[in-house]
Amino acid sequence: MTTKLKRPTITAVIIAKNEEQMIDVCIETLRWCDEILVIDNGSTDATAKKAEALGARVISFSSHSFARVREEALKHTETDWILYIDADERVTPILAKEIAVQIETGAAVAISMKRKNYFLGHPFSYGGWQHDVVTRAFKASALSGWKGEIHESPVWSGDEVVLQSFLLHFTHRSVVDNLKKSAEWTPKEARAFIEAGNAPVTFKTILRKGFMEFWRRAFRDAGYKDGTVGLIESLIQAINRMWVYMQVWELQQKPSIPERYSHLEEEIQKKWKRES
Repeated sequence: MTTKLKRPTITAVIIAKNEEQMIDVCIETLRWCDEILVIDNGSTDATAKKAEALGARVISFSSHSFARVREEALKHTETDWILYIDADERVTPILAKEIAVQIETGAAVAISMKRKNYFLGHPFSYGGWQHDVVTRAFKASALSGWKGEIHESPVWSGDEVVLQSFLLHFTHRSVVDNLKKSAEWTPKEARAFIEAGNAPVTFKTILRKGFMEFWRRAFRDAGYKDGTVGLIESLIQAINRMWVYMQVWELQQKPSIPERYSHLEEEIQKKWKRES
């Protein structure tokens, strides 16, 4: 008598914040998983409500650390495997089959995927985005956690495999959307530079960082081959880099900018006291 092996189970974890426009389709592409868990990172829109209506289990957990948010999911999953997906990412049918086959027959404990990025509705093949590979599926017993506040990375023990099919990433869906995201992550990166003891930033530093980022994206990594949108995205990345260093400069000011304003307020109050 042969014993039928139990199929490994998998939980899809969606990290989401104010993604009411994207969460429903994301959930629909993960129906093949045994469970769908949404970690709602402080949404103020209908993200959580829509996710629950579609049958997902929702955990509310807010943190500025992306690694901490991903780690929170480990506390709420009991399946053999865990698959991390962002709300603006899409799993295709062929990718789902590759993941399923790998967890059933493969020896690897971590699964990486090449990611195809879409900016302003266009797929990108250059500008450095062609090298985008993310490790997102893990055997739960092998994953010990995540590290990094902004560009978080997983920590696991065992072998890794890279799949052939692409994970689709619908990011920067408008210029305004990009500005909102930049306003969220650039302060974190600026603080990280300060904590690392970044050299004093000058106006020349800001211009140089922006120019070099544009050159790398547009020319060294051939972003111009993606057309006008490739050049626009290269410029956006350059502006983001300058924005980060402007904030580093801001944090390096002595006395600090809040202290300067506090001093100005005190001077005004003194003038009114003298006047009265």
